[in-house]
Amino acid sequence: MKNNSHFKTIKAALEEIRPYLQADGGDISLIEVSDDLVVKVKFMGSCVDCPMNYQTMKNGVEKVIKTAVPDVKDVVSIRD
Repeated sequence: MKNNSHFKTIKAALEEIRPYLQADGGDISLIEVSDDLVVKVKFMGSCVDCPMNYQTMKNGVEKVIKTAVPDVKDVVSIRD
């Protein structure tokens, strides 16, 4: 179930890093924010198979999300 207030805040936070992902031919989509504050995102485009996507996830995506919503427990990337 989506946590609407956190969903909007996290979606806005992702906009901060979206231009960097798009510059390399990729993108990211916010899929879900669970009630226990686990965030699911999906990499798209060149980010899907990029060998650096783990670093992008931990040092970019997760950092931006947890800065915006410090109570987030985990950020995970899903594939379909």
